[in-house]
Amino acid sequence: MSLKFATLSNFLTKSRHINYSNIRLLSTPSEVQQQNEMFLLEQKRQKEQVGRIEKMEIEVCGFNDAPSLIMNRNISTPYDCAKHINEKVMNNAAVALVNNEVLWHMHKPLPDSCKLEFLHYNHPQPGGVNKAFWRTCSFLLGAVASQAFKDKVDVQLHSFPIPNVKSGSFVYDIQLSLDNWTPKEDELRVLSLEYKKFCQEEHPITCLDVSVDLALLMFEKNPHKTMQIPDIAANNNGKITLFRAGEYIDISKGPMIANTNQVGRITVSNVIKLETDIKGPPIYRFQGVALPHNIILNHFAFSVLEKRAKQLNPARLPGSQGVTTEDNSFIAQAN
Repeated sequence: MSLKFATLSNFLTKSRHINYSNIRLLSTPSEVQQQNEMFLLEQKRQKEQVGRIEKMEIEVCGFNDAPSLIMNRNISTPYDCAKHINEKVMNNAAVALVNNEVLWHMHKPLPDSCKLEFLHYNHPQPGGVNKAFWRTCSFLLGAVASQAFKDKVDVQLHSFPIPNVKSGSFVYDIQLSLDNWTPKEDELRVLSLEYKKFCQEEHPITCLDVSVDLALLMFEKNPHKTMQIPDIAANNNGKITLFRAGEYIDISKGPMIANTNQVGRITVSNVIKLETDIKGPPIYRFQGVALPHNIILNHFAFSVLEKRAKQLNPARLPGSQGVTTEDNSFIAQAN
């Protein structure tokens, strides 16, 4: 059913009524609860499957006095290692670098002994950190958009494109049962406020590799995700990588940053209706711009970024033809 969008109060959940512990990604809270129960049960099953605990040696790089750490194989994460260094590293590390070549999510268990470096937002070679930050911002934009609209508006998350900081905005493409919605400035401000509130709740961003069958069950109410999952798995060793913040769960190969509290200043800058060949209601491109929590810009400088982020992001449009992103996070296709 198509609905004509009139005002924010008609369709968007008011800020004071939002409960982020019950984000509605799907059509009812019970479906979100089931999705989270499946995630937590599978997480528990995988931990129990580890069996006898084996030790591994982690050589921490980047610190003159950092000792080698003896950690638990397939259990300990870079975040666990950071706890043995100091609180500053634990709170500020965005992602880890394993053996000088593989970016690693901070909450993903390490499989074997390795060299480990913690990457922060002031790293002299920031490319990997910037992409992880931008990717996470898209992921969180899906979290905010999925719960912002009242029940009369059907929201189906489609995909987000390759993280490209140079484009000026992070993106999530979302199907809405609204024929022609052009958001007003106050509507964008409400979305920005809810994004900031969600990040300030300091959700750790955890990840889990699951089977295709489980992923299809978890996303059975989203036709776009169920269409994408088999191709995603084909490009990810037969597995689907899920990320979770609060009770919001989505698909991406990652890595993401460690915690939502690492997102600082943020603006949801625009929502633009796209012309695609995807069946059903229109696809809208949600766009935003953000800074890490420890990067400060004055009002004028950030307003320049906001103005640029209003322009249509040039990332490839979602469509009925298979499109593989840089990290194989999403293959955008539809019937």
